[in-house]
Amino acid sequence: MKNKLFPLFVLIFFGQSVFSQKEIKVESYRSSELLSVFVPVIIDSVNIAGKSFSDKDLLSTPVNFEQVFLSKKILKADTSGIVSLPHYDWNSKRPRQDKAIQLLSFNIDADRFCKAKLSITCTEMFEVYIDGEKGKSKETKESDLSKSSSINVDLKLEPRQYSVVIKRLATFSNFDTPEIKTVLIPQKNDSLTQFRISLNDKRRITINDIIEGNRITGSSISHSGKYFTAKYTAVYDGGKSVVTNELRILNGNRPIYRFPSNIQPYWMPSSDRIIYYKDGVKNKDVYIFDPETLEEKLIGENITFESFYVVPDEKSMILAVDESMPNDKSALRRHLSPSDRSGSFRKRHSLFKYDFSQQTTERLTFGQTNMYVCDISPDSKRLMFMTTEEDLSERLFYKYDLLMMNLGTSDIDTLAQDRFISDASFSPDGKHIIIQGSAEAFDGIGLNILPDQISNPFDVQAFIMDLKNKQITAFAKDFNPSIQSCDWSVFDNKIYLTSEDKDRVSIYTYDTKNEKFEKLDLKEDIIADFSLSKTAPQALYRGQSVSNSYRLYSFNLKSKSTELLSDPFGEQLSELSLGKVEDWNFTTSTGCEIKGRYYLPPNFNPKQKYPMIVYFYGGTNPTSRNFESRYPLNVYAALGYVVYTLQPSGATGFGQEFSARHVNAWGEPTADEIIEGTQKFCETHSFVDKNKIGCIGASYGGFMTQFLITKTDIFSAAISHAGISSIASYWGKGYWGYSYGGAATAGNFPWNNPELFTGQSPLFHADKINTPLLLLHGSSDTNVPVGESIQMFNALKLLGKPVEFIEVEGENHSISAYKKRIDWNKTIYAWFAKWLKDQPDWWNELYKD
Repeated sequence: MKNKLFPLFVLIFFGQSVFSQKEIKVESYRSSELLSVFVPVIIDSVNIAGKSFSDKDLLSTPVNFEQVFLSKKILKADTSGIVSLPHYDWNSKRPRQDKAIQLLSFNIDADRFCKAKLSITCTEMFEVYIDGEKGKSKETKESDLSKSSSINVDLKLEPRQYSVVIKRLATFSNFDTPEIKTVLIPQKNDSLTQFRISLNDKRRITINDIIEGNRITGSSISHSGKYFTAKYTAVYDGGKSVVTNELRILNGNRPIYRFPSNIQPYWMPSSDRIIYYKDGVKNKDVYIFDPETLEEKLIGENITFESFYVVPDEKSMILAVDESMPNDKSALRRHLSPSDRSGSFRKRHSLFKYDFSQQTTERLTFGQTNMYVCDISPDSKRLMFMTTEEDLSERLFYKYDLLMMNLGTSDIDTLAQDRFISDASFSPDGKHIIIQGSAEAFDGIGLNILPDQISNPFDVQAFIMDLKNKQITAFAKDFNPSIQSCDWSVFDNKIYLTSEDKDRVSIYTYDTKNEKFEKLDLKEDIIADFSLSKTAPQALYRGQSVSNSYRLYSFNLKSKSTELLSDPFGEQLSELSLGKVEDWNFTTSTGCEIKGRYYLPPNFNPKQKYPMIVYFYGGTNPTSRNFESRYPLNVYAALGYVVYTLQPSGATGFGQEFSARHVNAWGEPTADEIIEGTQKFCETHSFVDKNKIGCIGASYGGFMTQFLITKTDIFSAAISHAGISSIASYWGKGYWGYSYGGAATAGNFPWNNPELFTGQSPLFHADKINTPLLLLHGSSDTNVPVGESIQMFNALKLLGKPVEFIEVEGENHSISAYKKRIDWNKTIYAWFAKWLKDQPDWWNELYKD
């Protein structure tokens, strides 16, 4: 009786009277082999710090925990929770090795935030590690296990899986059998069902999986298609990142060289050589690297430029050199323009030509106008560039001139003067150019909207100009996807269009002969870095989907076959248990189809009721199917929520008429579509608890969050990150507020349409808000100033409404710093747990009253 009661006394003695007496026994352990350790020769009785050697020093011997994680050996406890451990069978022929280390492991899966005590009792010396970190513990002596020691570790468990490793020092003995017992004691009785002790290889995804890990972050194929470069970025626990650029042979996918992390390699335009620069003594030194010999050659020394473009004959390069206006040095700064606050007004570039053989630089342009290179003709004789100049007299507030310079004579030909164009490139024969811009370009030749609509300039179109007569063809007028980039192939003369395709990014080809579009059948939902070989039917691309990170593929243009080249995040992904993602669309009461999708929790039970989070943007872009979103929907689902996201009116990628609904709307009809979609989703999915629905959006989506809860009370909690509360103050104070207004409030200003600027602003309807609202904002946000959250917070506080405001110090529009980003995410999780799961403990722990 005495031995059984003593452990309870010890727990109480160490402050555990507030804890439940109920406990969860660990019934199984994964175990490693016994790993012998060498007892060092004692030369002196103490070391330089005056400490003598003990068995604790042997226990600190480094051991790779993978030896237990990969083990198939399982030890099981008896009905009392005690496990008999194997003896260390020491061979006397191995002197100084009469001790060994053994690793035991198990997982704790917590479904909610909770405090708990992990109590481990063992008859041998041991240490305990939680997720690789040594547990801060209190050691005691007790007699439940004869001659045993106990370690008690206080835990604050968030809803995720924790790995526990016990590191045992086994000593040689022919007598007593070593034993261990582990129990988990939750602080609250109602938390017992929120824990699982397991040996599962799979775990739920967390925000750390979104931020950390090794990923393919860039790629490009060589001129002939023989080689390719692959850029990898590895982010480690704590935020340290390492970047590597590999050079590989495509046939066989064999690596041949790794560039230093400070070098960004670029392919030469007409050969398989690579060009890059290094920081020199004063400016930049330029090198050519030959993959055949793996040798580099210095071709330019002490060159000034911000960017460069190699001429196709590879004899020279065009340089963009910074010649910006100086900033005021006085403490009193004069603002020359609305764009002067962001620094763009003073930005100026001039163009120069650098000759590789002569190593000389000559000026090509001179003046006050900013300019940038678009392309260089295949025959190396013509330079196409764009000049840009601010003009506040008309919508979008900039005018662009597309110019072509004869590099031999310096003659200039004006190809286009238009406010709605942005980039251009040559056809392979140099007789045509493809121009990107909005549908309003070239007097609206590409418009495909209703008579009473204004085009959304963020919905990018493409046009072909015949250089002989400057005739324009709006070939993408009836093409619904929004075009991100164009690549006119030398090999097959087709135009390859990287396009925002609803909530995907797809590659389409346009055949100029039959004037038809064709979508390439590529792996993954989101395609990036699609690059073409010039002389072979070969392409390279990266791709990710809703449930996996970026992978690298090659694509054969003739056979239409795809080959996986690299999946660096694959191993980490294999550890994760992800829920299903399903598409779900609905038709509004006005007859419009709204696309969407939903994420289910891992181990989803359709008979159970789940709280739901609704995520939206509502601005001009869809919520895409990327895995590594700043608002990671897979992580929300892993926390036990159904997550629904939708693409309401105004989003690009669905056609011009659909995207034009964004202009001068500011929440209409977007809010009604989100409300109707949420209600219909609940009606058709019985596993959703319609009384526990939260919503979240950022930037324009933050505006939508605030606007929504002035119109409805169907949400039990809402989160607005960097949201706009007053359209007028955002228009005036945001760095790009007035220029974004050129698109979103086209032709309307606070003085000629005050009703739009107040009637659609959530701040002016704050008294209608009843939903608990969390306002999040970076203190240094230049896009949507932090005052947008401050004024809504002030209003709701004065009105006595439930509101919290968390300002993230030093962060801009997005939260980027490693630890701040993790804490910001946990704040989101804790807010939803408080209001959608009636679990305020996490929020109260993060933000104590």
